[in-house]
Amino acid sequence: MDSLIDTIIAFVEAHGRWVFWIALFFALAETMPIVSILIPSTAILVGVGALVATGGVDFGPIWAGASIGALLGSSFSWWLGRRYGHWVLNQWPMSKDPQMAERGRSAFARWGGAALLIGHFFGPLRAIVFLMAGLSRMPFRRFIGWNILGALAWAFLVPKSGEIGGNVLGWLWNLFTASPSEGAR
Repeated sequence: MDSLIDTIIAFVEAHGRWVFWIALFFALAETMPIVSILIPSTAILVGVGALVATGGVDFGPIWAGASIGALLGSSFSWWLGRRYGHWVLNQWPMSKDPQMAERGRSAFARWGGAALLIGHFFGPLRAIVFLMAGLSRMPFRRFIGWNILGALAWAFLVPKSGEIGGNVLGWLWNLFTASPSEGAR
């Protein structure tokens, strides 16, 4: 899995003009049921964000692509839950936990749209929270408001954490590799 992440980050570094589409694709994959479990999208978006610290890419296209991808994927997942939710719950791996739908309904009853916001940031929930919102019959107007807020925040914070981490690592590298005479300036 690490080699896949490294390959994608190296591709983005070499072909920065694709960063919008790459961010869109991986954010879309991250918000789709089952697919989000199979693809290490968050790690890729953090790694791509680290390229901002090196000057290899700009942050704006990453944020725009990831925002659109997260909105498309989560909205499609809501639609799947609304249209096919009961059928999906009867399929593996969802069928392994028959109480999942009731826990989802309880979470939305207790937390409302904030459950969507939390779901964007909590990996295990991200695979199903949007599907469960549709299955729980959350109205689309309510869903989309919370979803836009969550998608924009997630699409900003995930790659930004990579950028910040890259800046810190660069600073530490410079600190420890600078000659003593350079440090005295």
